[in-house]
Amino acid sequence: MILTLTKEEVINRLKSVQDYICNQLETLDGKAKFHEDNWVREEGGGGRTRILSEGEIIEKGGVNFSAVHGPVSEVMKKQLGLDGNSFLATGVSIVIHPRNPFHPIMHMNVRYFEMDTGVYWFGGGIDMTPHYIDFEKAQNFHKDLKKTCDRYHVDFYPKFKTWADEYFYIPHREETRGVGGIFYDKLTEKEGVSKEQLLDFAIDLGELFPKVYADQINADRNPRFTEVNEDWRNLRRGRYVEFNLVHDRGTKFGLKTGGRIESILMSLPKNASWFYDFKAESGSKEEETLNWLKKDVDWLNGSKNSI
Repeated sequence: MILTLTKEEVINRLKSVQDYICNQLETLDGKAKFHEDNWVREEGGGGRTRILSEGEIIEKGGVNFSAVHGPVSEVMKKQLGLDGNSFLATGVSIVIHPRNPFHPIMHMNVRYFEMDTGVYWFGGGIDMTPHYIDFEKAQNFHKDLKKTCDRYHVDFYPKFKTWADEYFYIPHREETRGVGGIFYDKLTEKEGVSKEQLLDFAIDLGELFPKVYADQINADRNPRFTEVNEDWRNLRRGRYVEFNLVHDRGTKFGLKTGGRIESILMSLPKNASWFYDFKAESGSKEEETLNWLKKDVDWLNGSKNSI
């Protein structure tokens, strides 16, 4: 493969995405500001971890940038199945945990990986985990994802939507983590899109994140909630923790390869709960949400009566 983009170009554009997202989220929240923690990796590279907490909207949120490089360890070779001696991995990852139970958790990750052999790929995606699923809000979220995907390849949205359904699934619960979104990995120019366009796609997804999150929040910035709603929010956060610690490949890879623990676990909420043998009340909003937590929901063309 002929590399036309320099590593510095990729790194600098992803850094700019982190700046843009943080500025937009601070404006959306209207109260809290990000705290930046710069860190250095002994083997090479480092990153900027930015955390916002106790905001008006966001209880805890993180927007991480990292660019790490160095020799390929035996663990990495086993995990990635690659030949080569050194690597570069850079990207931006975000998780937002809101205060209000009627506002959703949202996650995004865009990343680039390159070996000294010239092999490279892009990965990433955006997915949404509402505590209470509102079909119209989920539909609008998926419409915006499709619109961005369609600018690059007509197959991106259906392919990446299915990939997200499969990836963001909790097998031991037999439920999806939320309403899905898009997810892709090891994407190269073999998909019929140039390397430059794949970087543009990653940047567009990054800049889309604060827009789609703001749409969810601004539909109703201050919905009323009860203690019952808070308990349900914390139970759903517990499911989120289960997925991230048990099934998420990025989290497991970071923990197995000596990644920075504080940055890896910034995805976890401030508080979460596990209730023994919880059963949702028949006809409740909680039961309705559980009924939506399945693969292959057609969020674009379905209706709120589909379940």
